[in-house]
Amino acid sequence: MMDALLQQLQPLLTPAFTLLGSPITWTEVLAFVMAVWMVICNMRVHALAWPLAILSSLLYFLLFWNGKLYGEASLQLLFAGLALWGWWQWLRGKDEQGQQLRVRRLSPRGLGAAVLITLLAWPVLGLFLHHQTDSTLPYWDALPTVASLLGQWLLGRKYQENWSVWVLVNIVSVTLFAYKGYWLTVVLYAVFIPMSVAGWRAWQKQLPAPSHAV
Repeated sequence: MMDALLQQLQPLLTPAFTLLGSPITWTEVLAFVMAVWMVICNMRVHALAWPLAILSSLLYFLLFWNGKLYGEASLQLLFAGLALWGWWQWLRGKDEQGQQLRVRRLSPRGLGAAVLITLLAWPVLGLFLHHQTDSTLPYWDALPTVASLLGQWLLGRKYQENWSVWVLVNIVSVTLFAYKGYWLTVVLYAVFIPMSVAGWRAWQKQLPAPSHAV
């Protein structure tokens, strides 16, 4: 089924130009543009980020599946689904007090649980990819996959810590995609690193002022 889909979408997988000796497909070019636009919208807490996330995720699914990065490819489908959820959260979601979602921080307990779940899920997914697929880098493929799911959930619930997760994801992804020769995507994720730092700072300014006892 996927082979038939790839054949139908072959025009999107044809090279647009060459970068550092590797062909850059139209799929990668379009996904690059949408992804940068998406992060800019996220930094500004603008809901347009979510439809852009859906479109870029579907394009990256096509690119990564064609390159046999099955963890990253499957992640893009999850991203598309989570983007629908995140879009709804930003438009209609409520916090624990029943108020409209706003930029906030995780509690220490929540942060510890997030780190623990990620560390446990990483080797499990890596083991699955190693034995059930022909992924060439199963554990390196698994780490950004698991961490990205965490980052997407934190982003959807407007937790500032999503930006620190994206810094980790972007650093690992630069190495992974360089190995596969996706040089435009390498540039994208390298640019995402300082953008994630800028996103952290931008959201820092939107945090509610701490209350002071009288």
